Amino acid sequence: MSEVKTKENDGNVLAFLNSVENKKRKEDALAILELMSEITGETPKMWGGSIVGFGKYRYKYKSGKEGDWPCVGFSPRKANMTVYIMGGFSNHEILLEQLGKYKVGKSCLYFRKLEDLNLAILNDLILESYNYIKNKKWD
Repeated sequence: MSEVKTKENDGNVLAFLNSVENKKRKEDALAILELMSEITGETPKMWGGSIVGFGKYRYKYKSGKEGDWPCVGFSPRKANMTVYIMGGFSNHEILLEQLGKYKVGKSCLYFRKLEDLNLAILNDLILESYNYIKNKKWD
């Protein structure tokens, strides 16, 4: 079984975010850092070289694959801002319908700039996802 490459580490979150070249992406990343810090009450940690995560949970799939992943997180990528949240909670789809301009992956939201989103809805999505994953049983 292959080992997970993206792991929590002691990287400097602010140094990473301040190294983002795109000024707008950096501003948005710092705003999301503040938002996720307030919502979760967790200390942000680097995961791999480019993900800022909050909290940690242990997942285990029926296939036997298991690992650790942040409860919520984000990454200021070159093309888009990526927000890592988990779907599955009761009003997930309803909140997404109200969010604004974004694309979605399996457990990711992709958007160009924060102004494209309803920040109150983003706040709710992060909070609901965080609470959902903190209480999920992975057996």
